[in-house]
Amino acid sequence: MYAVFKTGGKQFRAEPGLRLRVPLLDAEAGDTVVFDDVLLASTGEEISVGAPTVDGAQVKVEVLSHRKDKKIIVFKRKRRKNYRRKQGHRQRFTEVRVDEIVL
Repeated sequence: MYAVFKTGGKQFRAEPGLRLRVPLLDAEAGDTVVFDDVLLASTGEEISVGAPTVDGAQVKVEVLSHRKDKKIIVFKRKRRKNYRRKQGHRQRFTEVRVDEIVL
């Protein structure tokens, strides 16, 4: 059993017990969050494709932690103009565990 859901402008494939890194959610660690934007759901024998979402389908996840990803370096430069800008960025994300998929 699996489902494809949408959050934060991205799509994720969820299976029970799977840990995912989703864009930052407004929830505390230990909270349960329900995603209603399920685009596709499968029971193993039957696949339901939404138009745009599957009616009545939900993905219930437990929030494990909020963390930051690895640092990336943003470097801008213009040739012959002595223009250089170096900036670092660490994207924040929420780590969740899929508890249940309701179809």
